[in-house]
Amino acid sequence: MPFSAFLRWILPKEDHFYDHLERQAKVAHQAAVALKRLTTGGAAGEIRATVQELEHQGDAILHEMLDALGRTFATPIDRDDLQKLCKRLDDITDMANAAARACVLFGVDKPTPPMCLLIEKLEASTAIIDRTVPLLRHHAYDQVKAGVQEVIQLEKDGDAVFRDAISKLFHDPSIDAKNILREKEVLDDLEKAINRCEQVADALTSIAVKHA
Repeated sequence: MPFSAFLRWILPKEDHFYDHLERQAKVAHQAAVALKRLTTGGAAGEIRATVQELEHQGDAILHEMLDALGRTFATPIDRDDLQKLCKRLDDITDMANAAARACVLFGVDKPTPPMCLLIEKLEASTAIIDRTVPLLRHHAYDQVKAGVQEVIQLEKDGDAVFRDAISKLFHDPSIDAKNILREKEVLDDLEKAINRCEQVADALTSIAVKHA
């Protein structure tokens, strides 16, 4: 029996930590799904309200995780990894909320094609994370690694979309300064949200390597 499996066998079962992570991943995906409604004509104000409520839920889950860590001696995986993964999952929701807020603040009622592409990359990334995080509970680390690779590829694709969009913004003389500011702020927040997905992928990789 591998030593990691032996430890899992003798240590107390604290599966509620997996519950926190899975709930946090679900909230992040729900935020991205809500944001995607912008691409089909959804009202920015209503979407922002939905994502903000999800952001509050994510913060509550993070606080529950931190409180549980403070009261528990033996955790199913390294406590620093638990804290880091939960925080990075929460960061995705935070940045989705920032993007929704920027749309309202700067009057972006209809996202541009690059914004739509980034929102789609974000939704796809969070969908993968939502189905990958529960694999930790079952110690299916090879499948975790496979999900991680999908997220990393989507982040690379999103980065290319972002760079191209920013370049065109600043090289198109027909776009005035106000529109450049408006679009850049939203694009920045969307790119950061996708980047947070890659950070979650990094945290998952660290856990998989330690426990496989």
